This record gives sequence, C-alpha cells and structure tokens, in this order.
Amino acid sequence: MNIKRLYFALTAMTLFALGISAQNIQSASSYSKMHSKLLAKQDRVNDQIRVQEAQKYAADLYEECEPEPDIYTEGWDSDLVNCYKDANVPNTKVLDVRHYVMPIKGNYVTSHYGYRPQFGRTHKGVDLRSAIGDTVYSAFSGRVRLTRFERGGYGFYVIVRHENGLETVYGHLSRFLVKPDQYVKAGQPIALSGNTGRSTGPHLHFETRFMGYAINPEAIFDFGNRCTHTDSYTFSKANYTKARDYAPSKRYNQAKKSVAEENESASKKSNNKKEQQPAVASTKKSTRESRDNSRSTYKVRKGDNLTKIASSNGLTVAQLKKLNGLSGDDVAEGKVLRVK
Repeated sequence: MNIKRLYFALTAMTLFALGISAQNIQSASSYSKMHSKLLAKQDRVNDQIRVQEAQKYAADLYEECEPEPDIYTEGWDSDLVNCYKDANVPNTKVLDVRHYVMPIKGNYVTSHYGYRPQFGRTHKGVDLRSAIGDTVYSAFSGRVRLTRFERGGYGFYVIVRHENGLETVYGHLSRFLVKPDQYVKAGQPIALSGNTGRSTGPHLHFETRFMGYAINPEAIFDFGNRCTHTDSYTFSKANYTKARDYAPSKRYNQAKKSVAEENESASKKSNNKKEQQPAVASTKKSTRESRDNSRSTYKVRKGDNLTKIASSNGLTVAQLKKLNGLSGDDVAEGKVLRVK
C-alpha cells in the first residue's frame, strides 16, 4: 500500500516539474482551438469545387462534342493508317455482313453520323453509350491492323480489317486487349471502353469503313434492335453516308402500301372500262401484250441496285445479268431490264 502511494506521489511531482497537469491534457477547449486553427488553414471549398463548373461539366456530358479529326486523312502517315489512299475503289460493292456481333452491349446511340456545321467537320461514326471499362467486341472476324493513341481525337483506338472487306474503328478506349496483326473472331473482346482523346464523357466511337470510305454505321446496323438490317450491304459511292432502314416492319409497310396502290389503280381501270364501250379485238390483244411485256421488264429507279432488283423479281444477280447481257455491277437509272 505504501508503495502505491509513493508511486502516485512521484508521478505528480514529475508532472508538476514539467508544468503539465492532467486537466490541461484533457482540456476540451484546447482541442477546439486546435481544430479551428486546422480548419482555418484549409482552402475554402468554393475555391476547389465551383457550382458553375460542376454544372458545365454535367452539361458537357450530353452536348455534341467536336468530331474527331479523320485518322485516315489528317495528321498521320498515310502508308500506315490510310493504306487505301491510291486504291481504285469500285463504285458499288456487295458486302457480306452476316456473322456479326454488336461492338458493345449497350444499344443507345448518343451521337449519329453526319456533318456538324458548328465545327465544320463530319462525325464519321456513331457514339455508343458505355461506361469506362466496358468490354468492346470485334464486330466481324478479321485481323487487327492498328492499335494507336491520338491525343487530339480518337484517344486510344483499334482498327480491325475484316474478311468481308470492311474495316471497323473503335475509339476513346481505356485499354487494348489485342495486338497488331492478331487474328480475332467476331465477338472476341478487343479493348475496354474509356474516355481518352477528345471526349466529354465515357463512350465508344464506332466507325465502319470500306477502302477508306467512312460508311454510316446505321446503314449496316440497326443498333436499337442489335442486329444488321440485312445479310448483305451494298456499298455505293453515291449514298454510303446515308442511314438506311431495312427493318422488317418498314419493308412490310412499304409492301402493304404498294399493294394498296396497285388495287386502287386496278379499281380505277375497271371503272373506266365499264364507262367505255367494248374495245375491238385488236385493241384487247395490244393491251394484253403490253401488260405481259410490263411484267417481263423492270425500269431502274433511283437507289436501285442489281441485288435489290433481282431479289424483288425472284432472280439471282447472275440470272439478271445473263438476261440483260450485263458484265458489271452498275446499272443506270431509267434503264429497262428484262426480268423474265
């Protein structure tokens, strides 16, 4: 007991000698003063995060950003990036777009293909909504041609050359999963989505090219339904920039409209025939021959191609060419073709 008293006495004497007391160490006011001083030394929050800047950043995520410079024509060695610079590109070419995989799991297009007058530049692909780190897939089977970085535009990007003649470009990536000259299958992961280069928010910039020509991806893909419009796409120098809707519902409506117009026309002819006197035998024969002749021929309209004409008349392209003595794939508007 005496030893404990002696220990406490010595401890108290030591603290007194150092000028420290238990009350001073545990004083709440001392800690409050220290805390206030620390807060006073910190920068004001408004100097670090401004409401206006935060609102502008949020708005930029949904605004149309300036299109990327075309890597096929601007600021790069054409021998590496644009290997089609001096190539003889055909006016039309039928491309097989079966055995495809959508480049990303999302289906929401945030920016479409087209000219941007405010920037004086064309957006040569579509932007697909994605988060940083989302998997990016090769749209078709083929070989990786380039994996590069471009600070002022595409950021990290991959170009894949496909067996069907197309090339696809994937931009603003965060990471490569493939290397140049590597063969990839349709649906194989090739990169992770990101926000690199000229980008105001995470997304995938996706392009479809034929021998350097930037085709509107929405002419090939129906992104809303995650499929291609048809099994083949006919490239044409005249309309490769335009989106095309070959959705079954639209084709059905077009066919329904055509049938209705034909029925209306037939009804008018029938009424006119009743009002008129019976025609002579020679006139009937001439009319019948004219109808038979109209069914055996087809007048080429604007936007037609051999594949479309052959398909609508139950023929193959080869049969249509043979009937008309055609050697090439081009067909002039207004030309009358035999379909029987």
